[in-house]
Amino acid sequence: MSLTKRSLAELIGTFWLVLGGCGSAVLAAGIPELGLGYLGVSFAFGLTVVTMAYAIGHISGCHLNPAVSIGLVAGGRFKASELPHYIIAQVLGATLAAAIIYCIASGQAGYSLGGFAANGYGDLSPHKYALHAAFVCEVVMTAVFLFIIMGATDKRAPAGLAPIAIGFTLALIHMISIPVTNTSVNPARSTSQALFAGGAYIDQLWLFWVAPILGAVIGAVVYNLIAKE
Repeated sequence: MSLTKRSLAELIGTFWLVLGGCGSAVLAAGIPELGLGYLGVSFAFGLTVVTMAYAIGHISGCHLNPAVSIGLVAGGRFKASELPHYIIAQVLGATLAAAIIYCIASGQAGYSLGGFAANGYGDLSPHKYALHAAFVCEVVMTAVFLFIIMGATDKRAPAGLAPIAIGFTLALIHMISIPVTNTSVNPARSTSQALFAGGAYIDQLWLFWVAPILGAVIGAVVYNLIAKE
């Protein structure tokens, strides 16, 4: 499969991740009668990964996340030369989804953009967690995410079950960390929302690139240290 086609698959996949996950947060989570809340948004993110992994996993590997792509390079599962194509495609797909969410949301009378579904710390944290807490949370959550991705996609793991394990992991990560940072573990997802939320969310975006990438590298390296025969 050509790199262009694989990159296009990543664009579509990341579009779905952000549309499903952030879309549920922006459009549905705040409606009391739906009862979606943090739990529903967590499952929405997990479901996007499960569904898209079965759709494009055999095409692009279904990374949907620059930190995942970088972590897989660190783990020896992906070529560093292909990183720019994947990362550009992921950010473009996420941004396109954010634009769609904004277009839909702004069609409601009296709509206020607020924080959109952006990530933040301090005053921008859903429950006002400080910078150090947000940084540690994002590093650890992404490290565990990559550790599980590496294990679930290992050739020794049960075939065909990786999408479920990875999707459930992302849902659980959101259940833990939405109150802290609104959950990133994905620089493309964070960038797409910050572009619309603007202001201080742009200023804090650095953390949601640095911490997930650092965590991803740690997770992949630790997996290889204990898993290699």
